[in-house]
Amino acid sequence: MTIMTKTPKLTTSIASLLEGLNEPQRRAVECPGGPLLVLAGAGSGKTRVLTHRVAFLIAARDVRPQEILAITFTNKAANEMKERIEVLVGPIARTMWISTFHAAFARILRKEAPQLGWRSNFTIFDSADQVRLVKRCLLELDFDIKRFPPRGVHAVISSAKNRLTSAGAFAETVESFFDGTVAKTYQLYQQKLFANNAMDFDDLLLNTVDVFHRFPDRLEHYQDAFRHILVDEYQDTNHAQYRLVNMLGRRHRNVCVVGDDDQSIYSWRGADVRNILDFEKDYSEATVIKLEQNYRSTQTILSAANQIIANNRDRKDKQLWTAIGKGGPVEVAKLEDEHAEARFVAGEISRLQHEEGCSYSEIAVFYRVNAQSRVLEDIFVRYGIPYRVVGGTKFYERAEIKDALAYLLLLENPADSISFLRIVNSPKRGIGGATQMAINRFADAEGLTLPAASARAEEIADLRPAAAAALGGFSRLMNDLAEAAVKAPVAETLEEMLSASGYIESLQAERTIEAEGRIENLMELVGVAEEYDRRAAGGSLSEFLQEISLYTDIDKLAEESDAVTLMTLHNAKGLEFPAVFIIGAEEGVFPHSRSLEEQNLEEERRLCYVGMTRAMQRLYFSYAVTRNLYGARSYNMASRFIAELPENLVRLQSAGGGTRTGGGRIPRNDPPAPGGFFQVGDSVVHAAFGKGTVTGVEPGGQVAVRFAQDGRERKLMVDYAPLRKT
Repeated sequence: MTIMTKTPKLTTSIASLLEGLNEPQRRAVECPGGPLLVLAGAGSGKTRVLTHRVAFLIAARDVRPQEILAITFTNKAANEMKERIEVLVGPIARTMWISTFHAAFARILRKEAPQLGWRSNFTIFDSADQVRLVKRCLLELDFDIKRFPPRGVHAVISSAKNRLTSAGAFAETVESFFDGTVAKTYQLYQQKLFANNAMDFDDLLLNTVDVFHRFPDRLEHYQDAFRHILVDEYQDTNHAQYRLVNMLGRRHRNVCVVGDDDQSIYSWRGADVRNILDFEKDYSEATVIKLEQNYRSTQTILSAANQIIANNRDRKDKQLWTAIGKGGPVEVAKLEDEHAEARFVAGEISRLQHEEGCSYSEIAVFYRVNAQSRVLEDIFVRYGIPYRVVGGTKFYERAEIKDALAYLLLLENPADSISFLRIVNSPKRGIGGATQMAINRFADAEGLTLPAASARAEEIADLRPAAAAALGGFSRLMNDLAEAAVKAPVAETLEEMLSASGYIESLQAERTIEAEGRIENLMELVGVAEEYDRRAAGGSLSEFLQEISLYTDIDKLAEESDAVTLMTLHNAKGLEFPAVFIIGAEEGVFPHSRSLEEQNLEEERRLCYVGMTRAMQRLYFSYAVTRNLYGARSYNMASRFIAELPENLVRLQSAGGGTRTGGGRIPRNDPPAPGGFFQVGDSVVHAAFGKGTVTGVEPGGQVAVRFAQDGRERKLMVDYAPLRKT
């Protein structure tokens, strides 16, 4: 590394670096050294503090730019930090280490990888490469990839690496046949990565820790090189990232971490809120500075958010405040069902636009799970409200929804070759590209459609016996479904298809959060079909598909720049909007039933806090008395988060929507009744876990259910879980 003998000339003076900072921000920027924890509340200007602190270290503390390591999580955030620092310090910013965790440690491993046997020109496998390699390993080990989907196995391996658990160590913790399969695959996967001189993203952290642990002189080299370490969004660090920060910072202890424990919402991908909560245990001499002045929201919104988050036990106390002003009340609307809720949101958006001059792009609607967007999208299309789905895909454009509709389209029109190609190998049936090309050649020669050609698979000379058998099975499946669909309601046809095709089973086998979300979306499509069956007595599959096509055609129109933003609460972090709607505020929806089952309520409350603090001027909560979600109708209690709102800051709206009534009392929920209507021996189905049997009924509204797909017994809250008798 180049050593500079004097501090470079800055484009900004020391005085101007401190100008405009509030008192806690200034203290954080000027902190002389040593461990520093900046607890930055929502909208409190944390990026400004980080960038100005870097510039101040160079200007006033004689720190060389190359001695600073500034780390964040996304390339977008890293680039923004670089640009803002360059404005303050000039072109020297380009010589600094300002990057993501993975980019920083990949750069280190380019020099240090030979210590572990890799060559410096190692390849970094992307996500698709990683899953493909896991698939190769599973096949080589003769494991059934339908029972052990590569994506799900890879997710477990990735999680282990982020906990710094090697393949050997993982093998010692095996408790089930599935874990044993993962352990063997993990071992072979690592061998193949090494043989290919390749690493995956997780290896960039795991292998750097390994280098530092096994070669103390290399750790000392980088400890001396980086005398100041700054980490943004520290509450989102996983165990591997936590270890690396502390290993590098151990010597000089100039570790500055910025974050907010109240916004830690990513435990499902490995983030550990204890990293920020225990910072003072790791560094007993740490300076702690709280940034509590918010520059985004009204005081009413902040006071409501403060009240809700105060119910969490594991947190650092903060009280957000603002000089912006009090603002209007938090609006809470109780609606009859999800359709009334969507109409309420649409009506209120129109009112905001016409009465308050709010543009569509200044409005956002947040929900807990992607499946909730479907009813909103339908209503927005009918009302002519332009919208965009951020961080996800519009409901009818999601791959699993397109797959399910393709099955129905092929049932309706057996000559539909486009739909045939989409689903013939979805889920995987061993009917890959080579087989499809053989079908295509035979179809061309015989003048047949692809579905008709596949029905004559035994006549296709260049097909392997296994492929011919798979095609025969697919043709029989479609024939059986078509025969049953003649008299069956659309919803029944759809449910039978999802089951008989193995589509749901294949997603369940993945054992990933993403797969659970796809199952939820498919169950929501079943709900769409059930709505159609109720509304159009005697309606046909053809008419249902025609109705759906109207929505998908409208979705394909060019999006307007002025559009309402729809997104999950997880995707809302880091954004802000003048008006925010949080819909589906019901027990079991938000907080999500999974969080209640896994006793992860505090993270759900942090998620609520994040959603609330995105709102600048107007904040709405809505909940429905009854909701059809995941294909099942439930009667719901208002979310505990509504019950935790301060009554003096809330205005209740009427069940009809759109009418401001004011007054009234916030609903306070009673404990659930013991057992509900379930009894031992009942056959049940859960939206994510599949079919099971009730094995016990316990006080407090809990039932124990043993699920068939993995043999595990889970305890569920009957009033919250998406559980129904079969």
